[in-house]
Amino acid sequence: MTTLAGASILVLGASGGLGSEIARLLAAAGARLILSARYASAVEALRIPGTVITADLAKPAEVDELVAAATRVNGRIDGIVIAAGIVAFGPAATLRDDTLEKLFAVNAFAPIRLIRSAHNALAASAAAGREPFVVTISGVVSENPTANLAAYSASKSAIAAFGRAAARELRRDGIRILDARPGHTETGLSSHPIAGTAPRLAVGYQPDLVARRIVDAIVNGEVDLPSTAFSA
Repeated sequence: MTTLAGASILVLGASGGLGSEIARLLAAAGARLILSARYASAVEALRIPGTVITADLAKPAEVDELVAAATRVNGRIDGIVIAAGIVAFGPAATLRDDTLEKLFAVNAFAPIRLIRSAHNALAASAAAGREPFVVTISGVVSENPTANLAAYSASKSAIAAFGRAAARELRRDGIRILDARPGHTETGLSSHPIAGTAPRLAVGYQPDLVARRIVDAIVNGEVDLPSTAFSA
């Protein structure tokens, strides 16, 4: 069992529909949070206890700066939840280069850089007897790449693959990586894509229920949450 009380946890995408719900649960469990999003006002409006640090994940330097700043807040990092992400819709044949580059910058490259940058802090947490973790949320599209979401599916599949491979290395340092792959969740993400227009979607999961399953998995030491783990 992983103890959340007193744990120093960085939550990316803390202003989002899922990130905010995860943050609320972690705060309720006694974690000391560092809440990150692109705009501080969006996080502050949620009134979730924690220190707010802004970062543009599309900028590599800001990812490294975020880890350094987050480490200084409580003197350590015991966990990271990567709930930030962007989406784009449309046919693969009409995909623009700028859309492709931004999808990979935020959904794949930023989490990879974050895990790399946070390695020493997480390893130090393990050496101190804690149970550090990183949560990635690649979603169901990393299991089942979806038409008209080809680039988005690819960007999410990239972080899922990286996490599976890196987990085998990082467990030697006492660091756990947990990938969650829920189906469509009513976070509002599909309503503001960076390209294209969302098709009519079936009603998705409620964010609070998905968040609860992810936090339970953190506490219980799980290392994988496939899409079936979120079925009713």
